[in-house]
Amino acid sequence: MPTPTIHSGLFIGLMSGTSLDGVDGVIAAFPSAPAQHPVATLASAYVPFSSALRAELMALQTAGQNEIEREALVANTLGSHYAACVERLLADAGLRPDQIRAIGVHGQTIRHRPELGFTRQTNNPALLAELTGIDVIADFRSRDIAAGGQGAPLVPAFHQAVFAAPIQTRVVVNIGGIANISVLHGRATPAQSRDVIGFDTGPGNVLMDLWIKRHHGKNYDENGLWAASGQPAPALLDAMRREEYFAAAPPKSTGRDLFHEAWLAKHLSGLPALNPTDVQATLAVLTATTIADAIALHAPTAQTVYVCGGGAYNPYLMQQLAQALQQRHLAAAVQSTEALGIAPNHVEAVAFAWLALRFDQRLPGNLPLVTGARDARILGALYPA
Repeated sequence: MPTPTIHSGLFIGLMSGTSLDGVDGVIAAFPSAPAQHPVATLASAYVPFSSALRAELMALQTAGQNEIEREALVANTLGSHYAACVERLLADAGLRPDQIRAIGVHGQTIRHRPELGFTRQTNNPALLAELTGIDVIADFRSRDIAAGGQGAPLVPAFHQAVFAAPIQTRVVVNIGGIANISVLHGRATPAQSRDVIGFDTGPGNVLMDLWIKRHHGKNYDENGLWAASGQPAPALLDAMRREEYFAAAPPKSTGRDLFHEAWLAKHLSGLPALNPTDVQATLAVLTATTIADAIALHAPTAQTVYVCGGGAYNPYLMQQLAQALQQRHLAAAVQSTEALGIAPNHVEAVAFAWLALRFDQRLPGNLPLVTGARDARILGALYPA
């Protein structure tokens, strides 16, 4: 029987985010030589969610009848989607399962209540290990919450390891359903890693997505064209920006538990009727201005803002972000993470491959200053193949 070829530097990362659109997957190579680029993407794949799966995941965001059984069934469906993504990745890269060290999979967040001591990522990692024949590492948030942290965001540690520059301050902005920032003060060292700042700034695409879904039946505003055809409504923008979350000091994290349809309806109810197109434009400006406010407060000397996530593909949103930075007299240029070697829609999947690597090496995956945990912790749980 031939000896399996284990490439200890090859990990698969799988991510399905707040936007509920589908699974992004990558095969990431992490070379051992420190002089090399810390990560290379060998293959990428995307498996979309069906409208039925998306609707059920959305329904599980709030309490409902028979939700324990419904969540378990959704977890099984997710497991099959994750496995399909892994199959595509292996085929595209010409690799076998035994050549992958492990899969890092985040699962699908349906509740995030760190103030109550829990977070819930729907997932069935045991099924994924069974379907793929590869070790699976999952449940990355729970240990940080057990240590008194928010359990999120977890990607700033990855951003620091991969995107930090030797001397300049950079900001990495992830705009998925929720937006978050990482402020990077040079390459990570044990001392400098304490200086990384990262937190959720507020809504990314989540409110824009639900608004266009209500009015046009679309899952997202492609290229921001609908928003670009409207005019932001100052009264609505001002009302939404008074949300207490925006002024709260980090560490902090958020999700659909706060920024949902009822939250938007509450702010619309006290105003004269607005054109739906103008509401969409206002929601884009809300995302841009709350990100810019966070950068102005925590990284006023940043030279460059690198954007990843689906929002990086929205030209109107990127324009509004650049404009909001200029209005705050910030000189930072806005670019996508493509300039740093990783496509915007792959960054979070690569991050969970990196978190799987950290678990495999029994190294911490969180930054206590970012999450509020008592100390650094090894994150994740292993499901052997």
